[in-house]
Amino acid sequence: MARKLPPLNALRAFDASARHSSFSRAAEELCVTPAAVSQHIKQLELYFGQELFERRPRGGLELTEAGRACIPGIRQAFELLVDSCARITALADPDRVTLLVSPSLTAKWLVPRLHRFHSANPLIDVQIWANVTGRYHDPHDHDLAIYYSPGPYPGLEITKIMSESVFPVCSPKLLSGPHPLRLPVDLRHHVLLHDETMHSVRDFTVRDFPGWSDWLDAAGVQGIDAARGPRIQMSNVVIEAAAEGHGVALGRSCLVLDDVRSGRLVRPFAFDFPARFGYYMVRPSGALERRSVALFHEWLLAEAASTDRALQEAVSRNVA
Repeated sequence: MARKLPPLNALRAFDASARHSSFSRAAEELCVTPAAVSQHIKQLELYFGQELFERRPRGGLELTEAGRACIPGIRQAFELLVDSCARITALADPDRVTLLVSPSLTAKWLVPRLHRFHSANPLIDVQIWANVTGRYHDPHDHDLAIYYSPGPYPGLEITKIMSESVFPVCSPKLLSGPHPLRLPVDLRHHVLLHDETMHSVRDFTVRDFPGWSDWLDAAGVQGIDAARGPRIQMSNVVIEAAAEGHGVALGRSCLVLDDVRSGRLVRPFAFDFPARFGYYMVRPSGALERRSVALFHEWLLAEAASTDRALQEAVSRNVA
C-alpha cells in the first residue's frame, strides 16, 4: 500500500521559506501571497504534529529541531525530481540550450558575439531568458545562468568568467563645446547619469555596487554633488543615454567595451575603479553531460577570456 505524502505545494512552500527565512520572500519566489505560504506551513505542521519554524519577535523565521531534521531530505527529493524532469526535457530536445542572463549583458555583450557560436554550431538552438530582477534562481530552471554579483555561490558548480571595473564614459561631443571634459573636475558642468540596476536586487546592499561618489572619492575629486542627475534601473539604457550625449555615465567595463572601441563612447579620464562585482556562470550538476550545453559553456568561457584580455589591453593603453 502506497504511503501517504503531504501536499507537494506545501513542501515547496516549506523549502522556500527555509531558504529565505521569510514567508514573504518565499511567496515572491512561488508567485503566491505570504498568507498562502503561511497556510501551507500550518498544513504541514498539522500533518507532522509539530512546529517546523520558530517565529522571531522582530520578523524572520528559524527552523525548529523538527524542521532542521527534515529539510535536507525534502530538499534532496526536490533536486532529484527537478533533475529527472530536466533529463526528460533534454532527451526531447537535445540541441536546445537555455541561458539565464541579465538584459544589459545580453544586449551589450552576448548578442554582438552570439553569431560566432551559431556559425560554428548551426544545429544548436540557444534560448536566452532575461533575468530582469538580477535575483538568484533555482539552478535547475536553466542549463546555464550568468549572475552579476560579489559571488561566490557555495555548493553550486560555478565559474567566475569576468571581473569588472567602472569608469566615466560619454559621447565624443562632450570633449568639445563650452565645457569640454578634460579633467575630472570638469564633471561639475555635466549631468551625471546613475546606474540604479543593482538597487532592485535585495540580496545585495547599495554599497556593494560602486557609484559616482565612490569614483569621485577614489579619484580625489572634491566639490561635485555626486547625488545629482537622473537615475535609471537598466545598465544598457544608461549607456545609450551617455552615447546620445545626455550626460556622463559611470560605465561598467564589460558592457561599454564594444561601444568605446567603436567610438560611440569615449573615456575622458584614465582612472578605473575596481568593482566588487563580477560575472559568475552557474550550472546544475550534470549539465555539461549534454554535448550542446558543454559546447555553449566552452564558447562562453572563451568569449569571456577574450573580453578580459581586451579590457587589460585597454587599461594598459588607457584607451578602451
